[in-house]
Amino acid sequence: MRIRGKISRAGRLLWGLAALGVFCGCSFEYGELIGGDTGPDIIMRDVEYVRVRGGNPQVRFRAEEAERWEKQQTMNLNEFSFEQFEHPGEEVGARGIAGNAYVELETGNIDMTGGVRLEVESEDFIIETATLSWDDSSRRLSAGEKEIVDIQRTDGTFFQGRGFSADVRKRTWNFSGNVEGSYVHEDTEDDAEAEQPDGDTETDDAADGAGDET
Repeated sequence: MRIRGKISRAGRLLWGLAALGVFCGCSFEYGELIGGDTGPDIIMRDVEYVRVRGGNPQVRFRAEEAERWEKQQTMNLNEFSFEQFEHPGEEVGARGIAGNAYVELETGNIDMTGGVRLEVESEDFIIETATLSWDDSSRRLSAGEKEIVDIQRTDGTFFQGRGFSADVRKRTWNFSGNVEGSYVHEDTEDDAEAEQPDGDTETDDAADGAGDET
C-alpha cells in the first residue's frame, strides 16, 4: 500500500538536527579518557539550540544531555525535542520528540530510538513508532521491517503497519509489510453536487408518481 502525503517539513527538521554545531544555554562537562576507553570528548547538559535566520528563529532543539565524539564526528542526544516555526518567530508548524538520537555529523544520518513522535500540524499528520532512521543522502525516513508504525490525522484517518519508509523528495510514504487502518474522506461541495441527480428530473419523477396515485 502506498499513501501520498507532504512530509518535507519533517525532513527539514531532521536535517537541521544533523547540522548542529553551536549550542546555546547549556552547561559543559569534558569527558575523561580512562585507559583505552574512548569516551565522549564533550558532555553537554540541559542543551538548547536555536537556529536563527534574518533575526528570526527557524528551529529550536532541546536535550537533557548531549555527548559528542570529535574524532568519530558523532553525537548522542538523550531525551530531546525539536520544533520548527511555520512563520518567522510565530506559530510552530512541526514538532517531534524521541528518547534518544544518534547523529552522524558528517553524513547527516540519524537513528532515533526510545519512542519517536513526529507531528506536522500544518500538514495534519502524526508519525509514532519505537525507532526511526533518517538517511540524509537519499532523503528517506525508515523503520525496521518488523517495527510497528502509526500514522494518523485529526479527521480520524489512521494506518498501522510494518516496513515503513518515506521519500521526502517524492513526498510519499508506504508500508512494505502488513498494514491496516481506515481513510476518512470528507465530501466537498462539488462532490455533494455531483452525487445529486438533476433537479428537473427529481421534479418530473415526483409529479409522475403523484399522478399514478390519483
